[in-house]
Amino acid sequence: MTESPYPMIPIKEALSLIERHVQRLPAISLPFEQTLGLVLAEDIVAVEPMPPFPASAVDGYAVVTEDGSGWHEIVGDQMAGYIADLEVTSGTAVRVTTGAPIPLGADAMIMIEETAEQDGRVNIKTDPIEAGAYIRPIGLDIEQGQIVLYTGTQLGPAELGLLATVGCTEVKVYRRPVVAIMSTGDEIVEPHETPQRGQIRDSNRFTLMNLVKQTGATVLDMGIIRDKQYQLEQTIEAGISQADLLLTSGGVSMGQLDLVKPYFAQRGTIHFGRVNTKPGKPVTFATVDGVACFGMPGFPVSALVSFEIFVYPALRAMMGHTDCHHPRQKAMLQHTFRHALHRTEFHRVTLYRNQQGQLTATSTGFQGSGRLLSMVGANGFVILPHGQADYEAGAIVEAVLLETV
Repeated sequence: MTESPYPMIPIKEALSLIERHVQRLPAISLPFEQTLGLVLAEDIVAVEPMPPFPASAVDGYAVVTEDGSGWHEIVGDQMAGYIADLEVTSGTAVRVTTGAPIPLGADAMIMIEETAEQDGRVNIKTDPIEAGAYIRPIGLDIEQGQIVLYTGTQLGPAELGLLATVGCTEVKVYRRPVVAIMSTGDEIVEPHETPQRGQIRDSNRFTLMNLVKQTGATVLDMGIIRDKQYQLEQTIEAGISQADLLLTSGGVSMGQLDLVKPYFAQRGTIHFGRVNTKPGKPVTFATVDGVACFGMPGFPVSALVSFEIFVYPALRAMMGHTDCHHPRQKAMLQHTFRHALHRTEFHRVTLYRNQQGQLTATSTGFQGSGRLLSMVGANGFVILPHGQADYEAGAIVEAVLLETV
């Protein structure tokens, strides 16, 4: 048997090598409405307070506190969107809508539910009246000069709304990585094609493309590449010239037609070519002309799990995130998990919390590397470290959460 020239390295070492060789992408300026999911590359400072004027928090009447309860003459209306030429003096009141400026002289608002109006007068029933009641002072929400969003913040709907609030219409963000994705092999065909004898439909490319899209990166589909040296080299070069990260599927094991690793080695540096993990042992990480290249195993589950463990943090780092990995928590096994002791396994599971709030894990069934069904319904992995055989029900292990549980 031919031995692989690549040593089997621990998962932790593989992740350290990725972290060392994957760089954050440069920052660019974009209109804020185009930045959903991106990470800020600058602090956002409010140049004005919010609200910029004392504003009413309710629909009601602006009054002078010292007047107390009783009847007040209504001297006008203050609606939102402008400042009326009105002043509240002793014995008077002004109708004010929610969000509208507080008229001069008033120092409290009375909710409309606590009043009765008749013949141009309003009876204030609140007693005593508290100074400042239902008035939002200048800068209550945001002070002038306040940092409202910090560098490293991922921009979601609330953050985009905040940018609009402070009038920040263009922001610096770390740009989306472009990820070139290709499948290799004479045995695979497109999903719309009918496989001939010895062929299967390509699922890896579509799994990987959608995993990449979920991270917020941009996909460049390079298609299916046959096991021909020239075609493979051409496509890899095209991917490297257009993308920030290259993902290949298949062609990284020890067969005669496994051509990806040798070309990565010829063109760049292979940082690792085997990892002590199940599934995904032959996963490969290289850099070519400064572009991060991942050679993913051909088995569908191996490719998917390898992406979540190795490629996902690389893409997150490129996008400027500081928390690059999926969260991990301790989980209790609900039943016995069979395990080969020589490799660390990422076992696909359904994670949920029991009545005591304990995170628990149930296997998704047969864990074959070709059985994509083992990922359907899975919302995490449990990590079964090498060095121990089977794990019994009730054992506490570390779990990788792919979703919030």
